[in-house]
Amino acid sequence: MKRIKSFEVDHTKLTEGVYVSREDRGVTTFDIRTRRPNIDDVMDNASIHTVEHLFATYVRNSRFAEDIIYFGPMGCRTGFYFLTVNISLEDALNLIKEAFRFIASYEGEIPGVSEKECGNYKEHSLPGAKAEAERFLPLAEEWNASNM
Repeated sequence: MKRIKSFEVDHTKLTEGVYVSREDRGVTTFDIRTRRPNIDDVMDNASIHTVEHLFATYVRNSRFAEDIIYFGPMGCRTGFYFLTVNISLEDALNLIKEAFRFIASYEGEIPGVSEKECGNYKEHSLPGAKAEAERFLPLAEEWNASNM
């Protein structure tokens, strides 16, 4: 079998941050790396799941809603993938920062958390998601399109 591109990335050199992972057929994949692979502790599933629900809700309600393809966790639990079309690097980075600010300050019920709406509705952690956003935000705030 052909080796896939994501396995060709040297994970020993990755640090926290936001990177353009790839561009394919007009789709830009952003690597939102919240942990250094194989060095930092990984995120817990309940926190990841809640970040996923809140981030996706935020960006799909933004002015870029029609340009959002996907947001979801990496299997290694060191970050997230964010796929977009027709969004500049600067706008995408600003949207990522806005979404993490939203998560850090979010109060209330987590969107989409019922047996009918979610395949694992019992495994969520709003305090964990807020802590993840608060941990990542200082780095994200310093990031700019030239870093990507």
